[in-house]
Amino acid sequence: MNYQEKCIKIKQIMQEYTTEDVMIAFSGGVDSSLLLALACEAAQNKVYAVTLHTMLHPAAELTEAKTIAEELGAEHIVISVDELSEADISRNPKDRCYRCKKCLFQKVRDRAEELGIHTIIEGTNEDDLHVYRPGIEAVKELGIKSPLAEVGMTKEEVRRLAAKYHVSSAGRPSTPCMATRFPYGTELSYEKMQKVEAGERFLKKFGFYNVRVRVHEEAARDGEQSQVIEIARVELDAKRLELAIQNREEICSYMRSLGYRYITLDLDGFHSGSYDRK
Repeated sequence: MNYQEKCIKIKQIMQEYTTEDVMIAFSGGVDSSLLLALACEAAQNKVYAVTLHTMLHPAAELTEAKTIAEELGAEHIVISVDELSEADISRNPKDRCYRCKKCLFQKVRDRAEELGIHTIIEGTNEDDLHVYRPGIEAVKELGIKSPLAEVGMTKEEVRRLAAKYHVSSAGRPSTPCMATRFPYGTELSYEKMQKVEAGERFLKKFGFYNVRVRVHEEAARDGEQSQVIEIARVELDAKRLELAIQNREEICSYMRSLGYRYITLDLDGFHSGSYDRK
């Protein structure tokens, strides 16, 4: 299908799903925002936007999700989750994404059942099917619908259609969970992830679009004392690396204030799913 055909098909699917009350797993990102816009446009019944409040995502996302849900006219529900304990991912296992999605979407499904809702929709798109996304299997197991992937709509096409609907998150970069900033097997803590969030928030003030602070831990000994040294590897869009060099003193000063001993700039630039590259 070409882009126009995909647009027609996704609208048809959403019209079918919204003949009764429907629930959207809603992060506030462009994928779920587009689905919510389409659902609210087509709905003859209630549309629920369910946002999972978790410490693994930037705090600002919850506020943004609430704003977008209100703009679109959906009934917004927030479910709080402690993934590190509830999803058993404190050691950042290789299947972290699967465990996390299974835990989160089970909670969404439980809430849907309480409300008598039979259809739950989430925002996996075509591009997600071609990279390492073990959480997609958990979504399938729980019977969650993924209409964007069903019609083959890519991220670029999602942004294009979302802009047409004036979705405020249409141009916003993706913000995967903070656990993706650490190598598999790393002991995770909310303190570590809050430091990453602070570092990325600071870097975005310089106008960078895609920003990731990847953290590597290295054991070191000073006599009989042992300590863990944290190294911050900064990924930015390759075309903007020079801007980081121009502001390196300010960037390094702030990152050291967070506790990172060494601050490096990845010359290969930003790569989504950096730790999954072969």
